[in-house]
Amino acid sequence: MIHATDVAMSIKDKYSSSLVSILVQRERRIWIELVASDFRKCFERLIKEDGFTILCTITGLDTKEKYEVIYHMSDKDGKVLNVKISVDRDNPVIGTITDLFPAAELSERELMDLLGIKVESLVAGRRYPLPDDWPQGQYPLRKDWDPKVLDKKIEKSGDKND
Repeated sequence: MIHATDVAMSIKDKYSSSLVSILVQRERRIWIELVASDFRKCFERLIKEDGFTILCTITGLDTKEKYEVIYHMSDKDGKVLNVKISVDRDNPVIGTITDLFPAAELSERELMDLLGIKVESLVAGRRYPLPDDWPQGQYPLRKDWDPKVLDKKIEKSGDKND
Protein backbone atom coordinates (compact mmCIF):
# COMPACT_ATOMS: atom_id res chain seq x y z
CA MET A 1 0.00 0.00 0.00
CA ILE A 2 1.27 3.46 -0.91
CA HIS A 3 1.49 5.91 2.00
CA ALA A 4 -0.54 9.12 2.06
CA THR A 5 2.58 11.28 1.99
CA ASP A 6 3.69 9.56 -1.23
CA VAL A 7 0.24 10.08 -2.75
CA ALA A 8 0.34 13.73 -1.70
CA MET A 9 3.76 14.22 -3.31
CA SER A 10 2.50 12.62 -6.52
CA ILE A 11 -0.57 14.88 -6.52
CA LYS A 12 1.63 17.91 -5.85
CA ASP A 13 3.85 17.03 -8.82
CA LYS A 14 0.98 16.26 -11.22
CA TYR A 15 -1.39 19.10 -10.34
CA SER A 16 0.96 21.85 -9.17
CA SER A 17 -0.45 24.52 -11.49
CA SER A 18 -4.01 23.80 -10.28
CA LEU A 19 -3.21 23.24 -6.62
CA VAL A 20 -4.01 25.93 -4.03
CA SER A 21 -3.02 23.81 -1.03
CA ILE A 22 -2.30 20.26 0.08
CA LEU A 23 -2.26 18.68 3.53
CA VAL A 24 -1.79 15.17 4.83
CA GLN A 25 -3.95 15.33 7.93
CA ARG A 26 -2.93 11.84 8.99
CA GLU A 27 -2.25 8.51 7.31
CA ARG A 28 -4.98 7.84 4.74
CA ARG A 29 -6.43 11.40 5.01
CA ILE A 30 -5.36 13.89 2.32
CA TRP A 31 -6.80 17.35 1.74
CA ILE A 32 -6.27 19.35 -1.42
CA GLU A 33 -7.72 22.59 -2.68
CA LEU A 34 -7.90 23.14 -6.41
CA VAL A 35 -8.41 26.26 -8.49
CA ALA A 36 -12.13 26.03 -9.30
CA SER A 37 -11.64 26.56 -13.04
CA ASP A 38 -9.34 23.50 -13.17
CA PHE A 39 -11.55 21.29 -11.03
CA ARG A 40 -13.17 19.14 -13.72
CA LYS A 41 -9.99 18.16 -15.56
CA CYS A 42 -8.16 17.41 -12.30
CA PHE A 43 -11.13 15.53 -10.84
CA GLU A 44 -11.32 13.25 -13.88
CA ARG A 45 -7.58 12.54 -13.65
CA LEU A 46 -7.82 11.80 -9.92
CA ILE A 47 -10.39 9.14 -10.78
CA LYS A 48 -8.77 7.65 -13.87
CA GLU A 49 -5.06 8.01 -13.14
CA ASP A 50 -4.84 8.11 -9.36
CA GLY A 51 -7.47 5.52 -8.49
CA PHE A 52 -9.84 7.63 -6.38
CA THR A 53 -12.84 5.82 -7.82
CA ILE A 54 -15.24 6.03 -4.89
CA LEU A 55 -17.24 9.18 -4.12
CA CYS A 56 -18.16 9.11 -0.43
CA THR A 57 -20.13 12.36 -0.25
CA ILE A 58 -20.05 16.05 -1.10
CA THR A 59 -20.01 18.79 1.55
CA GLY A 60 -20.94 22.43 1.09
CA LEU A 61 -19.82 25.19 3.47
CA ASP A 62 -20.49 28.89 3.81
CA THR A 63 -17.45 30.74 5.19
CA LYS A 64 -19.14 34.17 4.84
CA GLU A 65 -16.53 35.27 2.28
CA LYS A 66 -17.15 32.38 -0.14
CA TYR A 67 -18.71 28.96 -0.48
CA GLU A 68 -16.61 25.83 -0.37
CA VAL A 69 -17.51 22.53 -1.96
CA ILE A 70 -15.61 19.47 -0.76
CA TYR A 71 -15.69 16.20 -2.66
CA HIS A 72 -14.77 13.32 -0.34
CA MET A 73 -13.30 10.47 -2.40
CA SER A 74 -11.60 7.19 -1.59
CA ASP A 75 -9.42 4.64 -3.31
CA LYS A 76 -9.71 0.86 -2.96
CA ASP A 77 -7.15 0.88 -0.12
CA GLY A 78 -9.19 3.25 2.05
CA LYS A 79 -7.20 6.43 1.50
CA VAL A 80 -9.58 9.39 1.62
CA LEU A 81 -8.92 12.36 -0.62
CA ASN A 82 -10.87 15.52 0.18
CA VAL A 83 -10.93 17.82 -2.83
CA LYS A 84 -12.02 21.37 -2.05
CA ILE A 85 -12.91 24.20 -4.39
CA SER A 86 -13.98 27.74 -3.53
CA VAL A 87 -17.06 29.22 -5.16
CA ASP A 88 -17.80 32.93 -5.50
CA ARG A 89 -20.69 34.13 -3.30
CA ASP A 90 -21.92 36.49 -6.02
CA ASN A 91 -22.12 33.73 -8.63
CA PRO A 92 -22.22 30.35 -6.87
CA VAL A 93 -22.03 27.92 -9.78
CA ILE A 94 -20.37 24.52 -10.15
CA GLY A 95 -20.65 21.80 -12.79
CA THR A 96 -22.31 18.48 -12.12
CA ILE A 97 -20.27 15.31 -11.68
CA THR A 98 -23.25 12.97 -12.13
CA ASP A 99 -21.81 11.76 -15.43
CA LEU A 100 -18.84 10.42 -13.44
CA PHE A 101 -20.72 9.46 -10.25
CA PRO A 102 -24.50 9.16 -10.79
CA ALA A 103 -25.03 8.91 -7.02
CA ALA A 104 -23.76 12.51 -6.68
CA GLU A 105 -27.21 13.74 -7.71
CA LEU A 106 -28.65 13.92 -4.19
CA SER A 107 -25.58 15.66 -2.78
CA GLU A 108 -25.68 18.19 -5.61
CA ARG A 109 -29.40 18.80 -4.98
CA GLU A 110 -28.56 19.43 -1.32
CA LEU A 111 -26.01 22.07 -2.39
CA MET A 112 -28.72 23.76 -4.46
CA ASP A 113 -31.47 23.53 -1.83
CA LEU A 114 -29.49 24.32 1.31
CA LEU A 115 -26.82 26.76 0.07
CA GLY A 116 -28.18 28.05 -3.24
CA ILE A 117 -25.18 26.82 -5.25
CA LYS A 118 -26.28 26.31 -8.84
CA VAL A 119 -25.19 22.98 -10.33
CA GLU A 120 -24.92 23.33 -14.10
CA SER A 121 -26.10 20.39 -16.25
CA LEU A 122 -27.80 18.63 -13.34
CA VAL A 123 -30.95 17.05 -14.76
CA ALA A 124 -34.21 18.64 -13.70
CA GLY A 125 -35.84 16.97 -10.75
CA ARG A 126 -37.56 17.42 -7.43
CA ARG A 127 -36.11 19.48 -4.63
CA TYR A 128 -34.04 17.69 -2.03
CA PRO A 129 -34.02 17.72 0.96
CA LEU A 130 -36.38 20.66 1.47
CA PRO A 131 -40.12 20.32 0.81
CA ASP A 132 -41.56 21.55 -2.48
CA ASP A 133 -43.35 24.44 -0.75
CA TRP A 134 -40.17 25.81 0.85
CA PRO A 135 -39.85 29.53 -0.01
CA GLN A 136 -37.75 30.16 -3.13
CA GLY A 137 -34.46 31.96 -2.51
CA GLN A 138 -34.27 30.83 1.12
CA TYR A 139 -31.14 28.77 1.80
CA PRO A 140 -30.98 27.61 5.44
CA LEU A 141 -27.27 26.73 5.55
CA ARG A 142 -26.14 30.19 4.48
CA LYS A 143 -24.59 32.19 7.30
CA ASP A 144 -26.77 35.20 6.42
CA TRP A 145 -30.06 33.27 6.32
CA ASP A 146 -32.74 34.55 8.67
CA PRO A 147 -35.13 31.85 9.94
CA LYS A 148 -37.70 34.56 10.74
CA VAL A 149 -38.69 34.29 7.07
CA LEU A 150 -40.37 31.02 7.98
CA ASP A 151 -42.33 32.68 10.79
CA LYS A 152 -43.80 35.12 8.25
CA LYS A 153 -44.75 32.24 5.95
CA ILE A 154 -46.51 30.42 8.82
CA GLU A 155 -48.38 33.59 9.82
CA LYS A 156 -49.64 34.05 6.25
CA SER A 157 -50.83 30.45 5.98
CA GLY A 158 -52.54 30.53 9.39
CA ASP A 159 -50.73 27.42 10.65
CA LYS A 160 -49.64 28.82 13.99
CA ASN A 161 -48.79 26.30 16.65
CA ASP A 162 -49.20 27.90 20.07
